[in-house]
Amino acid sequence: MPDSISSLTVNSILKGYETYISEFNRITQQIPANFVNRDWKTLQDNHRKRLRLYKDLLKDIIHLCKEQLGERVSQKETWFVIKSSYLELIRNKADKELAATFFNSVFRKTYPGNIIDDALMFVEAPFEEIPREMDSSLFYNYPGTGKLEDIFRKILADFDFGTAYYQKETDIHNLVRGVQKVILSRYKATSETTTQVLRDIFYRNKAAYLIGRTFIGQKWMPFIIPFVHNAKGVFADTLIFDPNIMSGIFSYTRSYFMARIQTPAQTVLFLNSVIQHKRPYEIYNAIGFNKHGKTAFYRDFTKHLRESQDDFVEASGIKGMVMTVFTLPSYNIVFKLIKDHFEPPKNMTRQQVKEKYKLVGLHDRVGRMADTHEFENFRLPLNRIAPELMKELKNTVNSLLEIDGDTLVIRHLYIERRLKPMNLYLEDCSLEAARHVVDDYANAILQMAKANIFPGDMMIKNFGVTRQNRVIFYDYDEIEFLENMNFRAKPKPETYEQIYASEPWYEIKANDVFPEDFKRFMIGRADVRDYFIQSNPQLFDPGYWKEIQGAIKKGELIHAFPYPESMRFRPEEKI
Repeated sequence: MPDSISSLTVNSILKGYETYISEFNRITQQIPANFVNRDWKTLQDNHRKRLRLYKDLLKDIIHLCKEQLGERVSQKETWFVIKSSYLELIRNKADKELAATFFNSVFRKTYPGNIIDDALMFVEAPFEEIPREMDSSLFYNYPGTGKLEDIFRKILADFDFGTAYYQKETDIHNLVRGVQKVILSRYKATSETTTQVLRDIFYRNKAAYLIGRTFIGQKWMPFIIPFVHNAKGVFADTLIFDPNIMSGIFSYTRSYFMARIQTPAQTVLFLNSVIQHKRPYEIYNAIGFNKHGKTAFYRDFTKHLRESQDDFVEASGIKGMVMTVFTLPSYNIVFKLIKDHFEPPKNMTRQQVKEKYKLVGLHDRVGRMADTHEFENFRLPLNRIAPELMKELKNTVNSLLEIDGDTLVIRHLYIERRLKPMNLYLEDCSLEAARHVVDDYANAILQMAKANIFPGDMMIKNFGVTRQNRVIFYDYDEIEFLENMNFRAKPKPETYEQIYASEPWYEIKANDVFPEDFKRFMIGRADVRDYFIQSNPQLFDPGYWKEIQGAIKKGELIHAFPYPESMRFRPEEKI
């Protein structure tokens, strides 16, 4: 039975969680108005506020718990009682899995030693996290019989964005045509046909997304309808059935969605039926519950460890100067550790590298930067560490290592999705594939630039290629805000001394960038290098970079479409 002190701590943790989720929802509920009013700056500010919220509130709860427990803070018996009492209080909550994760966060920062102990915290899920049956109140139902025009008219009425639709009948016509082309050309609607659309609207950047599925041809056909809002009004931008594009919309390379979600586990269940082949932790991340996504990842990873036998090895690619990177071949993740020492020309501290990763976590990743999870005291079985990897770890990150019996404890690391390094991809792909990837590499750099991110080190070894042959940036130690850079044309030498000078004869400041120099190192593959330079001249033009800077300084938010612009119903419409 809990005594008065442990009861006080239980209530403090639960109150802390309820304060967090209440504030999380309060911020999220402002997003529809931001969208309707086209207040993109406030929308982005709210996104960053919500990302910071968890850690900010956690600090106060940790301090309070330590104060309440006093000397008992390190007593396992006390924490066993606290955990048991807390579980009884959250067991019937609709968001109990998030509440359990919050408890874990408090415990790990309060109990001395940062231990992982299932008797004292929720290492394994104490209840079924993802329900087996779907709650029908989660979505709107639309019958499959009747005119398609009427069905879409009802959908648009149910999802009223609070402002006049721009050319609603044109939208309905385009949506009907999309269904006829992709679905009704292969399947016939019957009395069993029904359409379900999530009541939650998913907001991100300048778009709002309706997510649904239609039962036809004895199977569910998922779809997404993105809506955008320009000065003329709200309109449906396209209709998406392609599973790869839908998966990309929920990608780990994009910022988290803002949606007023009542029951997270139910929403994840529905989304898993629509965005297939994604693990639940990936969907929790995508819908903004990234702290629980981290917990769900850890459970997924440890389960995989128990069921696999392969060893951890060094990741493929050129070794980095700042990070030591390793992977488990059977699991699609890399583990990144900041090195103890950086060789010249790298001139930074471990804390500065952490700040760069934090910057990316709070920024719009525009589909071009990999999301990360940060872990402390991450535990791996020693007998699964390949000897060559162990030698590399001791040589480069020894200060982060601790041996605890048969376990390797890593004091600090990041996890990211494993990608094929672009330099390795270009070594053996076809000319056609190489041309596609180098063009996408240019697009990735410019899309990040329009989001106010300058990658710094743009060598292709710092970019990876996804299974859809999309180029993603994953090395953040040199990123800067684009608006802080000074893009210059190289001065032309005029004298003999200047022409033959062994060092630059002009002053170069720390933030100076000479885009014409990019040609020298960006693409080394001979049969595609000239094509790349000719196809992407804007990369090497200081004036183009300054135009992007000008737009950023005016406060313009440039929307990065998570689908090809050729799919848009009205591509001429600017947003």
